[in-house]
Amino acid sequence: MTTSAPGTASPPTRIALYDAEFAEDPHRAYARMRDRFGPLVPVELAPGVPATLVIGFHQARRILNDPLHFPADPRIWQQAIPDTCPVKPMMEWRPNALRSAGAEHTRYRAANTASLQAVDQHELRALVEKVASEAIGDFRALGHADLLTQYSWPIAFRVLSALLGCPDEIGRRIADGMAKIFDAEAATAALGNEILGRAVADLVALRRHQPGDDVTSRLIAHAARLDDVEMSHQLVTLYGAGIEPLTHLISNTVLKILTDEHFSAGLHAGQPVRDALDTVLYTDPPLANYCITYPPYPIDVDGVLLPAHQPVVISMAACNNDPAVTAGVAAADLTGNRAHLSWSIGPHSCPARSHAYLIAETAISWLLDALPELDLARPVSELVWRPGPFHRALESLPVRFPAVV
Repeated sequence: MTTSAPGTASPPTRIALYDAEFAEDPHRAYARMRDRFGPLVPVELAPGVPATLVIGFHQARRILNDPLHFPADPRIWQQAIPDTCPVKPMMEWRPNALRSAGAEHTRYRAANTASLQAVDQHELRALVEKVASEAIGDFRALGHADLLTQYSWPIAFRVLSALLGCPDEIGRRIADGMAKIFDAEAATAALGNEILGRAVADLVALRRHQPGDDVTSRLIAHAARLDDVEMSHQLVTLYGAGIEPLTHLISNTVLKILTDEHFSAGLHAGQPVRDALDTVLYTDPPLANYCITYPPYPIDVDGVLLPAHQPVVISMAACNNDPAVTAGVAAADLTGNRAHLSWSIGPHSCPARSHAYLIAETAISWLLDALPELDLARPVSELVWRPGPFHRALESLPVRFPAVV
């Protein structure tokens, strides 16, 4: 809670985005925020780390499309942030497209886009099917599984490692570091940042000496001539966008299918998995609050003065569900609707959205085809959501099904 000098009006209490209460039911929290503050909400991302959370769709579009007034460079902000801050690894400056502007952003973005566009989509689908089949083979005879740790995560990890030309040993370290960075504990996040930095540096060194047909090697060979430090931070971004959010996109969509009769019945009638994916991306995206910018000077947005160099965080989850744009729209009308912000928009929109769609859709379709009688192993009310200001992530997704020998 913030305080003010004697004789001045007290500023509004900031809403904590990092506790278990918020994680349990963020949509109830967004509704309360909207009633109390409107589209721009004073929040804390961690104890003592103030920010503005944007929960209005139109305000988010304005900010995401205005990099001049809302640049993504956090270097001035982070000068006052201790290394022990749990959200610093997710927010600090890195020489990559996500945290840069102007010519440097153009340079990094071009290298990443070219390297990702060279991925063969047919080969990618075949790879996902192979990994999915092997993962299911490990538990199909048991009649039960935790789909998050035994299916969604292995697919995201193994497929991304293959795309980046990353050996399993380095990949496991990268995945461990990235998972720790998403954690809400300061010591865990700092350790994760350290593990991640060493691992991606090892991957860059390996592919400089042994180039292959992979994203890392193409980044190294690109005309942008990225040095080792720049290369490491491109990989941090790719892994950050690839493992945790993709894992939870798969799991959250499977949960939606298993608990929403509209989709469980529709799939038997030929309704595509893509519709369930887009509904999750619209209503409950795995990266719920992010797309962070740092205004270089105080700026007025709809009568609210946003402080200079303080984070402005876009809540994709809340903006997608803003009554200003969804009023009168039935839940069923979201089917096939891809006008959400979950891939972001503007200069920092996700360059790998087609890859993520393909991986998630293929993984879910393969699972449902292999185990058509899949069901939750416990009531949905007993599932636990991990605390943290940025993600919408289950701790586990236990399921049961008739064992297949």
